[in-house]
Amino acid sequence: MPKAANAQALIPHTLQLDGTKLEKQGLTLAQEAAQLAQFQQIDLALPRARLASQLAPKNDKVWLLLGGLQLQTKEFDGAIASLKKAQSINPKNGDILFALGSANFQQKNYQAAVVNYQDGLKLKPNDPEGLFNLGNAYYLLGKLPDALTQYNTAVSHDKKFWPAINNIGLINYEQGDIPGAIKRWQSAVTLDKQAAEPLLALAVALYTKGDASGELRLRQQGLSYGEAALRIDQRYASLDFLKENLWGDRLLSDTKKFLELPRIQAALQQRENSSSAPGQQPTQ
Repeated sequence: MPKAANAQALIPHTLQLDGTKLEKQGLTLAQEAAQLAQFQQIDLALPRARLASQLAPKNDKVWLLLGGLQLQTKEFDGAIASLKKAQSINPKNGDILFALGSANFQQKNYQAAVVNYQDGLKLKPNDPEGLFNLGNAYYLLGKLPDALTQYNTAVSHDKKFWPAINNIGLINYEQGDIPGAIKRWQSAVTLDKQAAEPLLALAVALYTKGDASGELRLRQQGLSYGEAALRIDQRYASLDFLKENLWGDRLLSDTKKFLELPRIQAALQQRENSSSAPGQQPTQ
């Protein structure tokens, strides 16, 4: 037999792959990708998720995982394509609609995001995160009563869901209900001692109230809370970051003054110095 014919005869044997085994490998890769994503190792998670989607192309959760990772790296076109693929496999998966809402939200298509979140909530009506995200989209469309309704509904389904409680406080503050805002942020901090956002908002509100009334105790409490919040997460010292987190003009104005206080500046400088200090050399 000529060599060419011999080679041709061997080809079918090398292509006889076990589809079930490949799909199982794909699901294993997807699990690895999900675990890596939990530790924010997106650069390692993404190639695994891409390969998983090729090995298990009929699994909506794999495509949802890939789409979610692509969202985190701002690959919006790729993310939407992956999520649409997931949706074509399983139209009843509400999480896919929530992820599509996130894609539109991140691209500032807030009205489209509202539709996605509403459709997702038809499938998962009591989902606190879905309700919260719908509230955020309404907030950015200037529909504050609708936003408040969604935040309150989220809290009614999960009493410990502090992000919604925090955002109710943000609206309270902009509307001039300072006592209401303080109460909300105190509740949020009670639920999560490591939640830097409500702690900083509470710090600013207490300090500003104390500054206006001349109450030294409130000012001192505000400064202490502010230092603690910035120790937890220094990103909240950025007004741009706060604006991204839906802080309104009134709170941003008060926060700008607060961050310029000598004691807060000293705390930020101390944190910066400690984070830039060279690590101790290992002993030989």
